[in-house]
Amino acid sequence: MATDPAGGVGVDDLSSSSPVAFFYRWNLNISRKYQHLLDKSTPFILNRWIGFLGVAFIYIVRVYFIQGFYIVSYGLGIYILNLLIGFLSPQDDPEIQALVDGPTLPTRGSDEFRPFVRRLPEFKFWYSITKAFCIAFVMTFFSVFDVPVFWPILLFYWMVLFTLTMRRQIMHMIKYKYVPFTFGKQLELSEDVVVAKINSRTDFSMPNDSSFPQIISFFGASS
Repeated sequence: MATDPAGGVGVDDLSSSSPVAFFYRWNLNISRKYQHLLDKSTPFILNRWIGFLGVAFIYIVRVYFIQGFYIVSYGLGIYILNLLIGFLSPQDDPEIQALVDGPTLPTRGSDEFRPFVRRLPEFKFWYSITKAFCIAFVMTFFSVFDVPVFWPILLFYWMVLFTLTMRRQIMHMIKYKYVPFTFGKQLELSEDVVVAKINSRTDFSMPNDSSFPQIISFFGASS
C-alpha cells in the first residue's frame, strides 16, 4: 500500500478498488451529503430549534423512565452551560479589546452601529447542543456510563454553577453596555436632517412664467 509523505493514504490506493479506497470514497460521499443537508438547513432557524426540542424531549423521557445515567445528564448540563456562555459572549472580549484597539461595541446612542458578533454563532450553537443530546442518548444504552450517584446533589450543584455563571455574564453585559442580540439599526436624526428632508419633499419655489396665465384665468373664471 502506497502512502503519501504525510503518512496518509496514497493517490494510487484511492484510485484502486482496495477496501481502503472504497471506504474512503464512501466516507467522503456521506460527508458531502451530510454537509449539504446542514447547509440547506441554515436559514430555517425555527425548524432547526423545533427539531432540537424533539431530540431533547426524547432524551429526557428516556432518562426519566430508566431512572439512571444522571452523571451523563450532569456532564451534558455542564457542556450546555459552556456553549451558552460562548453564545452570549462577543467574539472579541471588550475588556481586552479596550486595552489594545479601543472599544469595539457602541456604548452611547451617538456611537456608530455595530452588530453583535457572537463568539459562538447561532448555527454552531444549535449543531453542538443537538449533537451533544444525540451522543448522550446513545450513551444511555451502555450500562458502563450508569454511575450510581445521588442526583439531587448534582442538580443543586449545577443550579448554583448556572446562577453564578449567568450573574457574571450579566455583570459583564452591564459593565460594557452590550446586548447579545441584534434588533436592527436604529437611526437618530438631528433637527437639521429632519428639516432638510421636509424641505426636499415640499416644493415652496415660485411657479415659472408659463404657469401664470393658467393661474390668472382660474381666478378670473371663479370671480
